[in-house]
Amino acid sequence: MKSIRLDGKSLTRDQLVMVASGAPVELDPASLLDVARAADFLAEQVRREEPIYGVSTGFGSNADKLLGAHPLRDELPGAKKSGRSLHEELQYNLIVTHAVCVGEPLAADVVRAMLCIRINTLLRGHSGIRVQTLEALTALLNAGIVPVVPALGSVGASGDLAPLSHLAIVLLGKGEAFFEGERMPGARALERAGLQPVSLSYKEGLALNNGTAQMLASGVLALHRLDRLLDTADLAAAMTIDAFAGRLGAFAGEVHALRPHPGQVRAAAHVRELLDGSTLADIPYHLVPRFRTWLPGSWDIDEARALSFDIGWDWVPKDQRHGREKFYERFKPFRGGKKHQPQDSYSLRCVPQVHGAVRDAIEHAKRVFEIELNAVTDNPLVFPDKQAEHVEEQVISAGHFHGMPLALAMSAVKAAIPVLASISERRLNKLVDPATNDGLPAFLIGNEDGTESGFMIVQYTAAAIVNDLATRAHPASVYSVPTSANAEDHVSMGTNEARHVLSMADDLGKVLALELYTAAQALDFRLDMINAARDLARRADAETLAAKIHGASAGSASHDVFLEEVEALRAELAAAEPFHPGRAVAAAHAAIREQIPFLDRDRVLDGEVATAVALVADGTLLAAIGR
Repeated sequence: MKSIRLDGKSLTRDQLVMVASGAPVELDPASLLDVARAADFLAEQVRREEPIYGVSTGFGSNADKLLGAHPLRDELPGAKKSGRSLHEELQYNLIVTHAVCVGEPLAADVVRAMLCIRINTLLRGHSGIRVQTLEALTALLNAGIVPVVPALGSVGASGDLAPLSHLAIVLLGKGEAFFEGERMPGARALERAGLQPVSLSYKEGLALNNGTAQMLASGVLALHRLDRLLDTADLAAAMTIDAFAGRLGAFAGEVHALRPHPGQVRAAAHVRELLDGSTLADIPYHLVPRFRTWLPGSWDIDEARALSFDIGWDWVPKDQRHGREKFYERFKPFRGGKKHQPQDSYSLRCVPQVHGAVRDAIEHAKRVFEIELNAVTDNPLVFPDKQAEHVEEQVISAGHFHGMPLALAMSAVKAAIPVLASISERRLNKLVDPATNDGLPAFLIGNEDGTESGFMIVQYTAAAIVNDLATRAHPASVYSVPTSANAEDHVSMGTNEARHVLSMADDLGKVLALELYTAAQALDFRLDMINAARDLARRADAETLAAKIHGASAGSASHDVFLEEVEALRAELAAAEPFHPGRAVAAAHAAIREQIPFLDRDRVLDGEVATAVALVADGTLLAAIGR
């Protein structure tokens, strides 16, 4: 893969995703000059015995302790000497005592992203790290060494101290790492990669472990996945709308110009694009038959008898049209699958408003994270070129390690994920419920013998995931737990927030996959039922079609009017071209059907569900529509 050049100023989210996926990095030579200048400045201040936090003093609650010339115990008989100066000991101890996370190791892509972020921020030249140490960290990343970083242990201020210590400890030849697919001690990983351990100098431990890299890495990777899931959610909604033969007025551009939230406008436009070319959307009500259970005598020819359904309508007699005469001048007096109303339910009609609001929450998070990607987030900050009387004006203690900007952005995204999953599950439920699915069969299966469940339990799974997402959506950022003997008395919990969002994104994808899996079945039924009606109209007379319609009985006063109006319905159906979904919906449907056949009878579904989830996760469906 092409290498990504890091300069501390121009790293993008897409580039970080590339590094997380395996791309190597290279260091900008001009930025290394700034790195060297800051390191030389710190070395000079130490030579002058200036008191500097984290360099010649302890950390956190030990900030009032100045380092002496040597360990106090060195003069005791039998004292064990580390061979390190107190300045080196301070940085070494900072890393080895802070690497105390627990839980399952973070995924390799998250750890690689963390390494890249740390390298990039240190290149700004305000952290005091030496060039050779930064180059060693870069070599570790490029060699494919992935430090073992257990997931739990950061409170999001002072940055991600514990997880970043698990990164840095491997640089010292300690801890554990994955290398070439094997988990091993950090020293062995360095040796097998041909690298040497590093001894830390002034402030280098603090530069390596003080920052927002885990929450930033997790958040960027989550946003990358959510970007694709937003488009997938629009696709799922569009396929469901086609399966419902839904109404498109709610997506019109002029409608959304009156309430121009950016995400809402974009979502409406995307759904219109996905449904472009559809002859199902906005189809006249009377052309849509409703499902009836197949019986041996349902159809007139052998080809039609192979269908898994029967169809039908109800005729509206003239004496039931009072006050609606104008309507029945435009629409023929038959009630089939579509109700005579211009509004679909909220889960269809309000897709732009709901999907769009989620888009806006994610766009805000992107802006926050793009700033953070090229920010300096350790402490203290070194300003070697600043003219000042005292070193305190050039080495400034501040709070850039505090993750609250990221935490609050992730809190909004965290709340948005169950919203997107919930509206997807509601559409899925609407598809399988005969009371709400506009004339499709119950649970999307013919079930003429009463033995089949069809897609009934698919909705259960989606409901379970939505509930799980909702219970995980409580914002971590509102619950600070003080640390470091109350020196760090307000923390962001942003790392938990971003970690939750990353895992929740995957579960959102599962719900969308279940909707697409179900919508594909519903779309097949809708197309087959309408086209079966068309085929019958093209080959049969009005009397044959009338057998599909509950209306005036033979010999009744209304029978002649009934047959006359049935003939008008037959003629309109016969003249129609074969009905089809939108072009993009058709492409996605075809991609599903390449791997998952139509469910004509109950069968084992677990493998199909896994396939549907994979089609969403690996981008197959988006690729099918050119996204």
